[in-house]
Amino acid sequence: MLPDIAANIDAVRHEITRMCAHADVPENQPELIAVSKVQPLEKVRAALEAGHRVFGENRVQEAEERWGTLKPEYDGVILHLIGSLQTNKAADAVALFDVIQSVDRIKLARALAREMEKQSKSLPIYLQVNTGREDQKGGVLKEDLPALYNECKNLGLSVVGLMCIPPVGDDPSLHFALLKKFAKELGLERLSMGMSGDYALAAAMGATDIRVGTAIFGARDYA
Repeated sequence: MLPDIAANIDAVRHEITRMCAHADVPENQPELIAVSKVQPLEKVRAALEAGHRVFGENRVQEAEERWGTLKPEYDGVILHLIGSLQTNKAADAVALFDVIQSVDRIKLARALAREMEKQSKSLPIYLQVNTGREDQKGGVLKEDLPALYNECKNLGLSVVGLMCIPPVGDDPSLHFALLKKFAKELGLERLSMGMSGDYALAAAMGATDIRVGTAIFGARDYA
């Protein structure tokens, strides 16, 4: 049975608004990114028919298969790449996505800069920070963040903010606070943080971009 996607989107937005008001966060509401990875097409269409236009995908190939034909059908769709990106997929990513949130190493930054020049594009990017220092997770370590940021600026990339994914089981507020501190030090305004389990907290702590999947679409079926 298809969940009520429109009602779920409204509920998430309402909770974000409530938490922003409770925490006296400035009026600009966070951008709600509906994470559509692994979700069936009918659920994504339901979100589109409900008027939602901002989506996040983890894998370039899956996003190409889904959005290559779907994106032209709906005006105003904005796609964020929120998963790890291999340099050999940089050309495809630049061609399809509107925002890239997972830049975490200089080699990737250079590949993206080359592709953006070739394709005459200037996509906003976020630097993904590994705030939990997890070996299995993407993201630049805090001590390497300034060098990555400086190289991106030297390459002419449009760095607009930082992104993080807190470790499972950790208090996410500690990681959100760290990301906010790093962004302030670099003079960056956008903070992509918060997912289905902690998006309300992220909103209260100043997130500008919130990535929500299961709270909108329901549980993913990886079978």
